[in-house]
Amino acid sequence: MKSRRYVFSWDFIGDIQQGRPNLGNSVSIEAYRLFLYTMRDVLEESYGTEESEKILYRAGFLAGENVVENYLRGYTQFDDFVAALHDLLLEKKIGILRIESSDLSTNTFCITVSEDVDCSGLPECDHVICTYDEGFVAGLFSSFTGRRFTAKEVDCWCTGDRTCRFVVQLTEEHAAPLRDG
Repeated sequence: MKSRRYVFSWDFIGDIQQGRPNLGNSVSIEAYRLFLYTMRDVLEESYGTEESEKILYRAGFLAGENVVENYLRGYTQFDDFVAALHDLLLEKKIGILRIESSDLSTNTFCITVSEDVDCSGLPECDHVICTYDEGFVAGLFSSFTGRRFTAKEVDCWCTGDRTCRFVVQLTEEHAAPLRDG
């Protein structure tokens, strides 16, 4: 394998106060979406829809793992983790998290993210679009539990819903249930 130039490290987040003393830690949603959707367009053009979706999911998963490692480390109870995650997503203005349902015996969850940074306010289309978010949610759950989760968006702003809804499931069969907080 060729050497890699950009293996992700939290160092790529940088020292925002030092680097942006005047502009600070905020950027507009327009700038974020400009980056996301031009990158998505180039990925799809270069690799096709299916492969670009896999890449976005993997990138989201990596982000979710790193968010837990850098912001949410040390939580052992699921309820405490979810409360801290809710607060973090609000603080970072990513979205408003809500657990709609949870079945700790099967490790299956239905969560919503309202005012999602990726899609809220976009025009309707005939499919869900938050592939990066699917990976992000799966990475969060996987990193917290140490077990592999998947997330699938089932409702999206872009399909006419006004919140993004994800079904999150453990991929390992016969796994022990999560601890309830």
